Amino acid sequence: MTTTNLSDADLRDRLRDVDDPALDTDIVTAGLVTDIVVDDGTAAVELALGAPHAPDEAAIAERVREVADDAGVDVELSANVPLFDSAESSVLPGVKNVIAVASGKGGVGKSTVAVNLAAGLADRGANVGLFDADVYGPNVPQMLGADTDPDVTTVDGEDRIEPPTAHGLQLMSVGLMIEDDDPVVWRGPVAQNTLTDLFADVSWGTLDYLVVDLPPGTGDVQLTVLQHLPVTGTVVVTTPQSVAVSDTRRGVEMFGEYQTNVLGVVENMSGFVCPSCGDAHEIFGEDGGRALADAVDVPYLGSLPLDPAIRVGADAGKPIVRQDDAKTAEAFRDLAATVANKVGVLRRHHQQQASTEGGH
Repeated sequence: MTTTNLSDADLRDRLRDVDDPALDTDIVTAGLVTDIVVDDGTAAVELALGAPHAPDEAAIAERVREVADDAGVDVELSANVPLFDSAESSVLPGVKNVIAVASGKGGVGKSTVAVNLAAGLADRGANVGLFDADVYGPNVPQMLGADTDPDVTTVDGEDRIEPPTAHGLQLMSVGLMIEDDDPVVWRGPVAQNTLTDLFADVSWGTLDYLVVDLPPGTGDVQLTVLQHLPVTGTVVVTTPQSVAVSDTRRGVEMFGEYQTNVLGVVENMSGFVCPSCGDAHEIFGEDGGRALADAVDVPYLGSLPLDPAIRVGADAGKPIVRQDDAKTAEAFRDLAATVANKVGVLRRHHQQQASTEGGH
């Protein structure tokens, strides 16, 4: 032991050496150290970290451990999730973060991104749920090879839907509640009411992330989600061509109108590498997603290639991110890490603002 009489204040001062990579300050000044108790050689430290298994937050936690070790004490870390508003404590109370995946138009691979983002977050060690809110095209169960009917249990006199599990993800979709060949012909109010009922009736339990696959466009269903769920942030999917980018821009503006944080834009189908000759082909153009992100001043989350292995995996019910031998898997794993980091930045920035306003 290098220190025998370390106080709470001493350790707090030492933690000023731990910088936050995104906030440009140390974690104490940013208000991220919410509680410290040093007792008998052990320090219990609570940190306002809200993005479980995000690389940046894992690095912050590791630095805190190193500082405590240098100070001669063992450390027990815990994390709390700083809420954006009071609604988050009552809607989906066991869910720490809700990530919506959206697109301005159909056919850009939005559901593929949602499925692989959820699976990628789970691979990082997070508890993840996937809510297929695309009521008109509920393809997520097929992509995960899921065909189990949800169980219904009664809790305190109310029926609750227990989401089935596929590939380590809790899953709920209208597609699990209709026959494969049944058309979903619902007017807007019916679709909205169906989603609202699912929001209230599904028993998600405790989740680090709930990924919500929205329908394409900017219609009633999207507004229902934004109005009823505590969305932490949105991932917007586009392809490089100008038509998709234009439609996606309208979607980004809708989220701004409803004061929903946009985590960033991801460009899907950004390029195709010929498996025979190895030549790269920009079938849908290039850099449309990056240009859009720059134009609307949101982060660019990266690009995902056009790869036949994605279709093969979806047809087989196995996400591409889980296929170790697929080159594209790494791109999706990088996306999951980047999105988790962006969620963490939002949460920590919110905590920094709250701490500053509170005079801490």
